[in-house]
Amino acid sequence: RALAVYQCIVQIVLFLRGRCKDFVGSVALKGRMLSHVAKEARKAQRLAGLLQQCQRGFAAHAMPQEADTHTVEGVQPDYSYTPAGRNHLFVPGPVNIHERVLRAMDVPGQNHRDPFFAPFFKSLLADTKYVFQTEKGTPFIFTGTGTGGWEAALTNTLSPGDKVVTFRYGQFSHLWIDMMQRLGLDVTVIDRPWGEGADEAMLQDILSKDKDRKIKAVAVVHNETTTGVTSDIRGVRAAMDSANHPALLLVDGVSSIGALEFKFDDWGVDVAVTGSQKALSLPTGLALVCASDKALDAMQTAKLPRCYYDFMDQLKTNPAGSTPYTPSLSMLYGLKESITMLKEEGMENVVARHHRLAEGTRAAVEGWGLELLCAHPRWRSDSLTVIKTPQGVDSNKIVKHAYSRYNLSIGIGLSQVNGKVFRIGHLGNMDELMMCSAISGAEMAMIDAGMKIKPGSGIGRAIEYWQQTSKIIPTREVV
Repeated sequence: RALAVYQCIVQIVLFLRGRCKDFVGSVALKGRMLSHVAKEARKAQRLAGLLQQCQRGFAAHAMPQEADTHTVEGVQPDYSYTPAGRNHLFVPGPVNIHERVLRAMDVPGQNHRDPFFAPFFKSLLADTKYVFQTEKGTPFIFTGTGTGGWEAALTNTLSPGDKVVTFRYGQFSHLWIDMMQRLGLDVTVIDRPWGEGADEAMLQDILSKDKDRKIKAVAVVHNETTTGVTSDIRGVRAAMDSANHPALLLVDGVSSIGALEFKFDDWGVDVAVTGSQKALSLPTGLALVCASDKALDAMQTAKLPRCYYDFMDQLKTNPAGSTPYTPSLSMLYGLKESITMLKEEGMENVVARHHRLAEGTRAAVEGWGLELLCAHPRWRSDSLTVIKTPQGVDSNKIVKHAYSRYNLSIGIGLSQVNGKVFRIGHLGNMDELMMCSAISGAEMAMIDAGMKIKPGSGIGRAIEYWQQTSKIIPTREVV
């Protein structure tokens, strides 16, 4: 789909450029065409800018035909050699999967229409409410991804032409906006610098001026993994309440729910979305959605086309412990075990663990003498850390050295920050010693890329912080 969009934009830009040339040639004959030429030229310029942004974004996502891969003497790598040890995975999703979850998923094929499934699935739906921290919300489990969850949130609550207010401060908020527009919604975009989060005052001002209550929804990406920014959903709800506005609150919690504080009921969220490959520490393949009663009421009049992600199909089957379509049973078994582990640790402890891992990583960045892309402490994410590289240092080289030399996977910069930052994830199934390997590997890779980093300057600071704040693992108390 990305390639198709890219090709379409190229054709549009070439067409408009051609139109501009034709008009320029005829200006001497028809002076009134000058304004039209200028208008078409401005369109072409805007589209060319969009094309460049898309090209950066696609390059960041390493499209096969454009990927700049590491070569030795012109030989294209085939990645056929499996090194000793393990791949060290430290992107903000997909994440490391716990052995307990892997074992739970290792099951033979089963028939989900057999009697065992109904009580199992009912129990799983009840468990899913714990992830969202809700008693009142209705959870749904779709075989799909967080992107599918985005679509479910929009199409089940809104109609063509409905007005939506949202923020854009990274690649994923940008992509959700793209989906909204392609679905035919009227989107008011509040652009924020990449490295900042949702501005509650700006939102409140827009909602207060909406006297006719034409705005039907406010959509917010809770944790933007492009930039390492976590917005304040509680603050967003407070802004909506201060404006006394009835709009729905739709939240992308794909990289936050299950790792960061999230209170579906307390914060007045109407639809929340997450994905299995993030804090839940599963493979990619499940979209988890939670809807409030208000959202389900909106579904009754929502006119956006929907089929696979229709809440109504789930509402007709889920109460009996069934699904409208064939579920991914192995993923459901993994989800059950993952939520069991979250409950054993306790959500408050899960949130505290992620904060502690993030603080140690940020201490390492300070030790390196580098800066975070997210400068303001109020927005710093505990799901990942996004580190700016100095002027003239291509961050992609750091990521490539990490993978090719140390079998370490860290995140590249996406879209407009490609080449300017790299990302270290500390999300999901993660502890201090695992993070030590990420920081050590990143430190070596930066040196390989030509940065003047003193060995031990970052990892030493992280170790110092984690050792000083460490606690005995429950049930492992030493006499």
